[in-house]
Amino acid sequence: MPEMHVIVCWPDGTEEACYSPSLVMKDFFVPGEAYTIDDFTSRARQALTIASERVREKYGFACSRAAATLATIERRASGFKTQPSSVTVIAFQE
Repeated sequence: MPEMHVIVCWPDGTEEACYSPSLVMKDFFVPGEAYTIDDFTSRARQALTIASERVREKYGFACSRAAATLATIERRASGFKTQPSSVTVIAFQE
């Protein structure tokens, strides 16, 4: 399966590479776009669930690394919920 990373910039200025086992992330995000914390988290959850299911269909088990990426995103996002802020998608790396 083609895997990729989505490079994002969090509201505090830190950049992070978010792993996906599938290119489906391109259906949910656009490089250069900023997303509210809730929107970014929701889109990431949808995309990573689809990506993990694609792994399950091909290999018979879900992608634990996609689950770990989602857990990291949700943990990071929870720290910004008290302030209006956004996550910017910088680039895709394949």
